[in-house]
Amino acid sequence: MKKLTIEDNSIMRIAIQQEILRSEDSRYDHRLHGILLVSKGFSSYQVGDMLGHDATTVQRWVNGFNERGFSGLYDNEKPGRPVSLNQRQWEKLNKDLRKNPGEFKYTQNLWDGKLLSYHLKNRYEIELGVRQCQRMFHKLGFRRRKPRPVIAQADPVLQKTFKKTSKIGKRP
Repeated sequence: MKKLTIEDNSIMRIAIQQEILRSEDSRYDHRLHGILLVSKGFSSYQVGDMLGHDATTVQRWVNGFNERGFSGLYDNEKPGRPVSLNQRQWEKLNKDLRKNPGEFKYTQNLWDGKLLSYHLKNRYEIELGVRQCQRMFHKLGFRRRKPRPVIAQADPVLQKTFKKTSKIGKRP
């Protein structure tokens, strides 16, 4: 029988591994195949090499299977960091952000990550970084708006001649 090959083998191997990681069911099936190979007598090193994992990963699958059976092959819950604000605080913050920062005696006209971080610290006694505050804006449905600089006493006609998309002042 002729040996089978897969075109673009190295690229397809990466694509297959990404497809396996795509869903919880495919990861479970992948681990099930690993357990099956171990039960057939292959070592964790051989199985890891075949499936593209480290031997310790395969050993973890086997240990999970031995301890909890088939349910030991599923991903464990990954709770992540606990939420900083409760539901009531989220609603209050959402109302705060819909107001002008001046109503809270801030000198800025628009909310940004730094100002929100400062606001959370002073009003809610919660310390969050600027980047996390920017994520909160996104979570609450806000878009990033950056005001355009306005040059005092500028001539609008002269500004149009220098504008990139302006048709005034371009050669025919």
